Amino acid sequence: MGDARVIPLHGDGNGDRADPSRRPRPVPASDPGPEADRPDWERRIAGGLAFLRRRITGDYEVDEFGFDRDLTLHVLAPPFRPLYEKWFRVEASGLHNVPSTGGALVVANHSGTLPLDAVMTALALLDHHPAHRHLRMLGADLVFRTPGLGPLARKSGQTLACNPDAERLLTMGELVGVWPEGFKGIGKPYGDRYKLQRFGRGGFVGAALRARVPIIPCSIIGAEEIYPMIGNARTLARVLGLPYFPITPTWPLLGPLGAIPLPSKWYIEFGEPIETGSLDPDGAEDPMLVFNLTDQVRETIQQTLYRLLLQRRSVFR
Repeated sequence: MGDARVIPLHGDGNGDRADPSRRPRPVPASDPGPEADRPDWERRIAGGLAFLRRRITGDYEVDEFGFDRDLTLHVLAPPFRPLYEKWFRVEASGLHNVPSTGGALVVANHSGTLPLDAVMTALALLDHHPAHRHLRMLGADLVFRTPGLGPLARKSGQTLACNPDAERLLTMGELVGVWPEGFKGIGKPYGDRYKLQRFGRGGFVGAALRARVPIIPCSIIGAEEIYPMIGNARTLARVLGLPYFPITPTWPLLGPLGAIPLPSKWYIEFGEPIETGSLDPDGAEDPMLVFNLTDQVRETIQQTLYRLLLQRRSVFR
Protein backbone atom coordinates (compact mmCIF):
# COMPACT_ATOMS: atom_id res chain seq x y z
CA MET A 1 0.00 0.00 0.00
CA GLY A 2 1.35 3.43 -0.93
CA ASP A 3 2.21 6.16 1.55
CA ALA A 4 0.18 9.34 1.71
CA ARG A 5 1.93 12.60 1.00
CA VAL A 6 2.26 14.95 3.96
CA ILE A 7 1.66 18.53 2.86
CA PRO A 8 3.00 21.57 4.72
CA LEU A 9 0.54 24.27 5.68
CA HIS A 10 1.84 27.05 3.45
CA GLY A 11 -1.28 29.15 3.14
CA ASP A 12 -2.63 30.74 0.00
CA GLY A 13 -5.59 32.41 1.70
CA ASN A 14 -7.84 29.44 1.06
CA GLY A 15 -6.56 27.00 3.64
CA ASP A 16 -4.83 25.04 0.87
CA ARG A 17 -1.18 24.69 -0.12
CA ALA A 18 0.70 27.37 -2.01
CA ASP A 19 0.40 25.41 -5.28
CA PRO A 20 -3.28 24.42 -5.51
CA SER A 21 -2.93 23.41 -9.14
CA ARG A 22 -1.26 20.19 -8.02
CA ARG A 23 -4.26 19.08 -6.00
CA PRO A 24 -7.82 19.18 -7.34
CA ARG A 25 -10.30 20.07 -4.65
CA PRO A 26 -12.60 17.08 -3.96
CA VAL A 27 -16.30 17.67 -4.46
CA PRO A 28 -18.60 16.62 -1.58
CA ALA A 29 -20.84 13.66 -2.29
CA SER A 30 -23.91 15.89 -2.18
CA ASP A 31 -22.70 17.99 -5.14
CA PRO A 32 -23.68 17.05 -8.70
CA GLY A 33 -20.57 16.31 -10.70
CA PRO A 34 -19.99 16.15 -14.47
CA GLU A 35 -21.40 12.61 -14.52
CA ALA A 36 -24.61 13.47 -12.70
CA ASP A 37 -26.67 11.95 -15.52
CA ARG A 38 -25.32 8.47 -14.69
CA PRO A 39 -27.40 6.24 -12.39
CA ASP A 40 -26.71 6.90 -8.74
CA TRP A 41 -25.55 3.36 -8.04
CA GLU A 42 -23.02 3.56 -10.88
CA ARG A 43 -21.59 6.80 -9.58
CA ARG A 44 -21.35 5.38 -6.07
CA ILE A 45 -19.51 2.28 -7.25
CA ALA A 46 -17.18 4.32 -9.46
CA GLY A 47 -16.49 6.73 -6.60
CA GLY A 48 -15.82 3.88 -4.20
CA LEU A 49 -13.39 2.20 -6.58
CA ALA A 50 -11.60 5.47 -7.22
CA PHE A 51 -11.29 6.01 -3.45
CA LEU A 52 -9.84 2.53 -2.92
CA ARG A 53 -7.37 3.08 -5.74
CA ARG A 54 -6.15 6.31 -4.15
CA ARG A 55 -5.74 4.62 -0.75
CA ILE A 56 -3.80 1.71 -2.24
CA THR A 57 -1.51 3.87 -4.35
CA GLY A 58 -1.07 6.57 -1.71
CA ASP A 59 -2.49 9.21 -4.03
CA TYR A 60 -3.95 11.31 -1.23
CA GLU A 61 -2.62 13.95 1.10
CA VAL A 62 -2.43 14.45 4.86
CA ASP A 63 -1.49 17.84 6.25
CA GLU A 64 0.82 18.52 9.17
CA PHE A 65 -2.08 18.36 11.64
CA GLY A 66 -3.11 14.91 10.40
CA PHE A 67 -6.10 16.13 8.34
CA ASP A 68 -6.99 13.62 5.62
CA ARG A 69 -9.36 15.51 3.30
CA ASP A 70 -10.06 12.53 1.05
CA LEU A 71 -10.94 10.22 3.95
CA THR A 72 -13.15 12.89 5.52
CA LEU A 73 -15.14 13.47 2.33
CA HIS A 74 -15.69 9.83 1.45
CA VAL A 75 -15.67 7.90 4.74
CA LEU A 76 -16.00 10.05 7.85
CA ALA A 77 -18.66 12.56 6.75
CA PRO A 78 -21.19 10.36 4.86
CA PRO A 79 -22.46 8.34 7.87
CA PHE A 80 -23.60 11.58 9.55
CA ARG A 81 -25.56 12.90 6.56
CA PRO A 82 -28.71 10.85 7.32
CA LEU A 83 -28.68 12.36 10.82
CA TYR A 84 -28.33 15.84 9.37
CA GLU A 85 -30.88 15.49 6.58
CA LYS A 86 -33.48 13.01 7.85
CA TRP A 87 -33.22 12.71 11.63
CA PHE A 88 -32.49 16.25 12.80
CA ARG A 89 -33.70 17.92 9.56
CA VAL A 90 -31.15 20.66 10.06
CA GLU A 91 -31.87 24.08 8.58
CA ALA A 92 -28.76 26.23 8.21
CA SER A 93 -29.02 29.97 7.61
CA GLY A 94 -26.57 32.85 7.34
CA LEU A 95 -24.04 30.78 5.40
CA HIS A 96 -23.28 33.90 3.35
CA ASN A 97 -21.72 35.36 6.51
CA VAL A 98 -18.95 32.76 6.36
CA PRO A 99 -16.24 33.86 3.90
CA SER A 100 -15.54 31.59 0.94
CA THR A 101 -11.78 32.04 1.25
CA GLY A 102 -9.32 32.97 3.96
CA GLY A 103 -9.24 32.44 7.67
CA ALA A 104 -12.24 32.92 9.95
CA LEU A 105 -13.23 31.75 13.42
CA VAL A 106 -16.67 30.22 13.96
CA VAL A 107 -17.72 30.43 17.63
CA ALA A 108 -20.80 28.43 18.67
CA ASN A 109 -22.83 27.42 21.71
CA HIS A 110 -22.29 23.86 22.94
CA SER A 111 -24.91 21.38 24.14
CA GLY A 112 -26.36 17.91 23.76
CA THR A 113 -24.44 15.62 26.18
CA LEU A 114 -22.51 14.29 23.17
CA PRO A 115 -20.93 16.88 20.83
CA LEU A 116 -23.05 16.14 17.76
CA ASP A 117 -23.63 19.88 17.39
CA ALA A 118 -20.02 20.28 16.26
CA VAL A 119 -20.43 17.55 13.63
CA MET A 120 -23.68 19.03 12.30
CA THR A 121 -22.10 22.49 12.07
CA ALA A 122 -19.18 21.08 10.10
CA LEU A 123 -21.59 19.28 7.73
CA ALA A 124 -23.62 22.45 7.18
CA LEU A 125 -20.48 24.20 5.96
CA LEU A 126 -19.12 21.26 3.97
CA ASP A 127 -22.34 20.44 2.15
CA HIS A 128 -24.24 23.72 1.94
CA HIS A 129 -21.71 26.56 1.91
CA PRO A 130 -21.00 27.69 -1.68
CA ALA A 131 -17.29 27.00 -1.17
CA HIS A 132 -17.89 23.67 0.63
CA ARG A 133 -15.52 24.67 3.40
CA HIS A 134 -13.98 22.26 5.87
CA LEU A 135 -14.37 23.35 9.49
CA ARG A 136 -11.16 22.70 11.44
CA MET A 137 -12.59 22.11 14.89
CA LEU A 138 -10.71 22.69 18.13
CA GLY A 139 -11.29 19.77 20.49
CA ALA A 140 -10.69 19.05 24.16
CA ASP A 141 -7.73 16.98 25.31
CA LEU A 142 -10.12 14.15 26.26
CA VAL A 143 -11.01 13.68 22.58
CA PHE A 144 -7.41 12.99 21.61
CA ARG A 145 -6.73 10.79 24.64
CA THR A 146 -9.65 8.49 23.82
CA PRO A 147 -8.46 5.30 22.04
CA GLY A 148 -9.76 5.10 18.49
CA LEU A 149 -11.47 8.49 18.64
CA GLY A 150 -8.29 10.55 18.79
CA PRO A 151 -6.81 9.39 15.45
CA LEU A 152 -10.18 9.77 13.70
CA ALA A 153 -10.54 13.28 15.09
CA ARG A 154 -7.13 14.19 13.68
CA LYS A 155 -7.98 12.72 10.29
CA SER A 156 -11.24 14.70 10.19
CA GLY A 157 -9.31 17.94 10.66
CA GLN A 158 -9.64 18.50 14.41
CA THR A 159 -6.78 19.64 16.58
CA LEU A 160 -6.21 20.43 20.22
CA ALA A 161 -7.96 23.55 21.51
CA CYS A 162 -4.87 25.67 22.17
CA ASN A 163 -3.95 29.14 20.97
CA PRO A 164 -0.82 28.23 18.98
CA ASP A 165 -2.67 25.66 16.84
CA ALA A 166 -5.68 27.94 16.40
CA GLU A 167 -3.54 30.90 15.35
CA ARG A 168 -1.54 28.82 12.91
CA LEU A 169 -4.63 27.41 11.22
CA LEU A 170 -6.26 30.84 11.02
CA THR A 171 -3.11 32.43 9.61
CA MET A 172 -2.94 29.71 6.98
CA GLY A 173 -6.44 30.63 5.79
CA GLU A 174 -8.41 27.83 7.42
CA LEU A 175 -11.95 28.04 8.77
CA VAL A 176 -11.66 27.17 12.46
CA GLY A 177 -14.50 26.22 14.83
CA VAL A 178 -14.51 26.59 18.61
CA TRP A 179 -17.12 25.81 21.28
CA PRO A 180 -15.82 27.87 24.22
CA GLU A 181 -18.35 26.54 26.75
CA GLY A 182 -16.55 23.20 26.57
CA PHE A 183 -17.78 20.43 28.85
CA LYS A 184 -19.74 22.96 30.89
CA GLY A 185 -21.96 23.42 27.85
CA ILE A 186 -22.56 19.87 26.68
CA GLY A 187 -22.73 18.52 30.25
CA LYS A 188 -25.22 20.99 31.72
CA PRO A 189 -28.59 19.76 33.05
CA TYR A 190 -31.68 19.97 30.87
CA GLY A 191 -33.13 22.65 33.13
CA ASP A 192 -30.34 25.00 32.01
CA ARG A 193 -30.89 24.44 28.30
CA TYR A 194 -30.02 27.35 26.01
CA LYS A 195 -28.41 29.26 28.86
CA LEU A 196 -24.86 29.92 27.80
CA GLN A 197 -22.15 28.92 30.24
CA ARG A 198 -18.94 30.85 30.86
CA PHE A 199 -16.75 31.34 27.77
CA GLY A 200 -13.47 30.87 29.56
CA ARG A 201 -10.77 33.53 29.36
CA GLY A 202 -11.37 34.54 25.76
CA GLY A 203 -8.42 32.71 24.24
CA PHE A 204 -10.29 32.35 20.95
CA VAL A 205 -10.60 36.14 20.71
CA GLY A 206 -6.85 36.53 21.18
CA ALA A 207 -6.20 34.03 18.39
CA ALA A 208 -8.55 35.87 16.01
CA LEU A 209 -6.94 39.23 16.86
CA ARG A 210 -3.43 37.98 16.21
CA ALA A 211 -4.47 36.33 12.94
CA ARG A 212 -6.61 39.38 11.98
CA VAL A 213 -9.57 37.23 10.93
CA PRO A 214 -13.33 37.74 11.44
CA ILE A 215 -15.24 36.03 14.24
CA ILE A 216 -18.52 34.39 13.15
CA PRO A 217 -21.03 33.87 15.99
CA CYS A 218 -22.98 30.63 15.45
CA SER A 219 -26.19 29.72 17.26
CA ILE A 220 -27.50 26.14 17.38
CA ILE A 221 -31.04 25.18 18.35
CA GLY A 222 -32.13 21.55 18.76
CA ALA A 223 -29.04 19.90 20.23
CA GLU A 224 -30.22 20.46 23.81
CA GLU A 225 -33.07 17.99 23.30
CA ILE A 226 -31.28 15.00 21.76
CA TYR A 227 -30.18 13.59 25.13
CA PRO A 228 -32.05 15.50 27.88
CA MET A 229 -29.68 15.28 30.83
CA ILE A 230 -31.75 14.84 33.99
CA GLY A 231 -28.94 13.63 36.23
CA ASN A 232 -25.18 13.28 36.58
CA ALA A 233 -23.52 10.27 38.24
CA ARG A 234 -20.51 12.25 39.47
CA THR A 235 -18.89 9.43 41.41
CA LEU A 236 -18.98 7.13 38.39
CA ALA A 237 -17.69 9.96 36.21
CA ARG A 238 -14.67 10.40 38.50
CA VAL A 239 -13.95 6.66 38.47
CA LEU A 240 -14.07 6.63 34.66
CA GLY A 241 -12.07 9.83 34.32
CA LEU A 242 -14.93 11.65 32.58
CA PRO A 243 -16.10 15.23 33.09
CA TYR A 244 -19.64 13.93 33.73
CA PHE A 245 -21.68 10.74 33.40
CA PRO A 246 -25.09 11.65 32.01
CA ILE A 247 -28.41 10.17 33.06
CA THR A 248 -31.16 10.75 30.51
CA PRO A 249 -34.72 9.38 30.16
CA THR A 250 -33.30 6.59 27.97
CA TRP A 251 -29.72 6.15 29.25
CA PRO A 252 -28.60 3.93 30.94
CA LEU A 253 -32.11 2.50 31.41
CA LEU A 254 -32.40 1.23 27.82
CA GLY A 255 -28.76 0.24 27.42
CA PRO A 256 -27.42 0.67 23.87
CA LEU A 257 -30.82 1.90 22.68
CA GLY A 258 -30.37 4.85 25.00
CA ALA A 259 -27.56 6.08 22.75
CA ILE A 260 -30.05 6.85 19.97
CA PRO A 261 -30.60 10.63 19.98
CA LEU A 262 -34.13 12.00 20.01
CA PRO A 263 -35.18 13.42 16.60
CA SER A 264 -35.34 17.08 17.55
CA LYS A 265 -35.62 19.76 14.89
CA TRP A 266 -32.39 21.72 14.44
CA TYR A 267 -31.60 25.26 13.33
CA ILE A 268 -28.06 26.54 12.83
CA GLU A 269 -27.59 30.25 12.19
CA PHE A 270 -24.28 31.87 11.27
CA GLY A 271 -24.35 35.50 12.38
CA GLU A 272 -22.76 38.60 10.94
CA PRO A 273 -18.96 38.61 11.17
CA ILE A 274 -17.27 40.60 13.91
CA GLU A 275 -14.28 42.08 12.09
CA THR A 276 -10.90 42.22 13.80
CA GLY A 277 -8.75 43.36 10.87
CA SER A 278 -8.98 47.02 11.85
CA LEU A 279 -7.95 46.28 15.43
CA ASP A 280 -4.39 46.25 16.69
CA PRO A 281 -3.09 42.64 16.84
CA ASP A 282 -1.32 43.66 20.06
CA GLY A 283 -4.82 44.08 21.48
CA ALA A 284 -4.70 40.35 22.15
CA GLU A 285 -2.61 41.30 25.19
CA ASP A 286 -5.22 43.84 26.36
CA PRO A 287 -7.49 42.02 28.87
CA MET A 288 -10.23 44.65 28.58
CA LEU A 289 -10.42 44.45 24.78
CA VAL A 290 -10.43 40.65 24.87
CA PHE A 291 -13.14 40.66 27.55
CA ASN A 292 -15.33 43.10 25.60
CA LEU A 293 -15.06 41.12 22.37
CA THR A 294 -15.72 37.85 24.19
CA ASP A 295 -18.78 39.36 25.83
CA GLN A 296 -19.98 40.71 22.47
CA VAL A 297 -19.73 37.27 20.87
CA ARG A 298 -21.44 35.58 23.81
CA GLU A 299 -24.26 38.12 23.95
CA THR A 300 -24.83 37.85 20.19
CA ILE A 301 -25.16 34.07 20.40
CA GLN A 302 -27.43 34.22 23.46
CA GLN A 303 -29.81 36.76 21.91
CA THR A 304 -29.93 34.75 18.68
CA LEU A 305 -30.79 31.61 20.64
CA TYR A 306 -33.71 33.42 22.31
CA ARG A 307 -34.96 34.65 18.92
CA LEU A 308 -34.73 31.22 17.31
CA LEU A 309 -36.53 29.62 20.26
CA LEU A 310 -39.41 32.07 19.85
CA GLN A 311 -39.64 31.20 16.15
CA ARG A 312 -39.53 27.43 16.69
CA ARG A 313 -42.96 25.80 16.52
CA SER A 314 -42.04 22.77 18.64
CA VAL A 315 -39.07 20.68 19.69
CA PHE A 316 -39.63 18.00 17.06
CA ARG A 317 -40.83 19.92 13.99
